[in-house]
Amino acid sequence: MKIAVVGGGSWATALVKMLTENCDYVGWWMRDEDSVLHIKKYHHNPRYLSSVELHTERIDITTDFNHIVEQADYLVFAVPSAFLKNALEGLTVSLKDKVIFSAIKGIVPNDNLIVGEFFNQKYEVPLQNIGVITGPCHAEEVALERLSYLTVACMDEDHAENLTAMLKGPFIKVTITDDIYGTEYAAVLKNIYALAAGICHGLGYGDNFQAVLVSNAIREMKRFIKAVHPIKRDINDSAYLGDLLVTAYSQFSRNRTFGNMIGKGYTVRSAMLEMSMVAEGYYASELVRMLCKENEVKMPISNAVYKILYEGKNPKKVIKKLTERLN
Repeated sequence: MKIAVVGGGSWATALVKMLTENCDYVGWWMRDEDSVLHIKKYHHNPRYLSSVELHTERIDITTDFNHIVEQADYLVFAVPSAFLKNALEGLTVSLKDKVIFSAIKGIVPNDNLIVGEFFNQKYEVPLQNIGVITGPCHAEEVALERLSYLTVACMDEDHAENLTAMLKGPFIKVTITDDIYGTEYAAVLKNIYALAAGICHGLGYGDNFQAVLVSNAIREMKRFIKAVHPIKRDINDSAYLGDLLVTAYSQFSRNRTFGNMIGKGYTVRSAMLEMSMVAEGYYASELVRMLCKENEVKMPISNAVYKILYEGKNPKKVIKKLTERLN
């Protein structure tokens, strides 16, 4: 099985590092030609996780997207959701027979679709050939070879086991599930809740309140996922609760960082300009707001984030009102 990673950021780099430990061939597409040349010569990504030395003898790295797609049986997409359609521009090779795994953890703007639905509806990839890679896991800790856990979700168990064999290692443990919808929606929601945690931190709320916020967030997540995809699942599993915890509390969380800036008084635009990476929770909050209305789910935390980000409401006043609804 040949596998390829699409994307040039931190998570893409971490995935390539994991895959090259187990695979003789790893395709890697990124847009920036200078980065490609630098990696080929110096064996590390100059822009992200630059301390990670890569096995370039096993990597087919290029800016030719069609070449990478042609060569690969499995494709792992790890570009920010806002740039996914740009990455797919110029694609002439069919994706119908490929196995697609999303490591994006966001929604496709304008289409308002989670990534799996996007590939199914727009590129006719069968649902059995679509999967999700989720945490709890930060790219930075993978780079440091600290023990990390991944969850691979796919309806086809063989695809999930194949990818697991390619990813697992001494410091990477992998769990398999068939809940592609629940894990992907959880990955979308946890970014919104990390934004909320960051906003509250920026406003001066302490650990006591953050614990209440996160405990309410996991219950809110459970209500939402049950409404949009009602199957039996344990919301306390690592793919749901664990991923939420690491994103809400970690210093590496870009969504928490983004929220912290908003809480300290940055405008949405100024916070976006200052950050070098995309905060997926910003785009996710719009989709979740729409789905909340469609499914009549009570989502006070995500609604509060939406009001701050999209309606320009005062963060201090919105969070103060939110505190009166939590328990």
